[in-house]
Amino acid sequence: MIKFFLLVCVSLFFVACSTNQPKPVQPDEKAFAQEDNYIILALHAQRFKEYKTAKKLYETLYDKSLKKEYLYRSLQSALLAKENAYVVKKVDKITQGSYSDAVLIRLKIVALMEMGQLQKAKKYAVTLAKYTKKANDYLLAGDVYIKNQEYNVALKYLDSAYMKNYNEKILDKMAIILYVNLHRKKDAIAYLETHSRVHGCSKRVCNRLIGIYSNENNIEGLLSVYKRLYNIDKSKAIAKKIIQIYAYKKDYIQLINFLEETKADNTILLELYVTGKDYGKAFKLAQKLYEQSGEINYLGQSAIYQYENQSKNMSQKTLSSVVKELTKVVNQTDEPLYLNYLGYILIDHEINVKQGIKYIQKVLKTNPDSAFYLDSLAWGYYKLHQCSKAKKIMDKVATLEGGDNPEVLLHVKKIDKCLRNSHQHKKGKKKR
Repeated sequence: MIKFFLLVCVSLFFVACSTNQPKPVQPDEKAFAQEDNYIILALHAQRFKEYKTAKKLYETLYDKSLKKEYLYRSLQSALLAKENAYVVKKVDKITQGSYSDAVLIRLKIVALMEMGQLQKAKKYAVTLAKYTKKANDYLLAGDVYIKNQEYNVALKYLDSAYMKNYNEKILDKMAIILYVNLHRKKDAIAYLETHSRVHGCSKRVCNRLIGIYSNENNIEGLLSVYKRLYNIDKSKAIAKKIIQIYAYKKDYIQLINFLEETKADNTILLELYVTGKDYGKAFKLAQKLYEQSGEINYLGQSAIYQYENQSKNMSQKTLSSVVKELTKVVNQTDEPLYLNYLGYILIDHEINVKQGIKYIQKVLKTNPDSAFYLDSLAWGYYKLHQCSKAKKIMDKVATLEGGDNPEVLLHVKKIDKCLRNSHQHKKGKKKR
């Protein structure tokens, strides 16, 4: 329907056209009353890919106004309509061998390339580049040579175009030719890296380097580029790649430095602090995460890391704070870790041994064969001076995984000593 409508409009326009040759007008002046209407029709034709119709409309607009813009648009539409021979003929008729209108010569070169007449296209492209010395014309000459698979010559023209304004699109094309077609991998990397260092690593340049370094399995190169890319695109995906590379290298110090500086992933940073037993930083970060999210697990972790950080020089104030926070946590979750931790603290510091044992017993309902939870229970009975009960539990612990833990073994010694003292005490009573 739209095609029919446009064709009717074009036909009516041709009928209405005067045969008088128009006088040239300024680009911002109207050449005839209905000029705007036909511009709209031409744009509609382009939008609906009716390129032949658009070509005719722009051609007529040019005939009526002699505005070069309409001529260029007419020929561009002709290229889109695959009327390449028409473009060549039209340009030849207008230019008469002159290169003064570079736009027309460019359109002709594109048409020749589309027609497969690469030798002619090369001739015009090289001459045009010499004539204008413009980046776009060096680039066009390069494209002709690329299409003809003359990559070394193409590279020279592309390099000339690149040196005009350091256009990264041209650089990218050069890198592809060097890496893929000429197998000059080091040169491709050198071009990209030099541009990156001098002009900055844009997404296009960084992504091309990432592709090359990934293909070359160059881990250091990948890390360097991802870090540069992260400076311009602080996305989680890029941060994740950097974290993965540091982890692959087992360079945890640099990974911690990266995470501390960028705040890219505080949950991983927290894990690294704990793995490295840096409980001071772990405590502060867990506390911060709790304040930000309100997630009860972070409060529990914060309390545990605070306790571990000051376990050797624990003040009564800190101990009370830890107990208070862990009590709040276990009132909201039955997570065994927090129940056991709170229970053990209450037992070990003799704050409320019986309550501590209750917490441990609650954990053991779902984890009856945990050496660590059983050890906590035995320690509770030890604190209540029920050494026989404690001994029976520790005998079971010895058969379980974790039974050889240094802290568990220390408890075994103390419970055995308690039991021996208890036996000696009973023997002493009998002698009396």
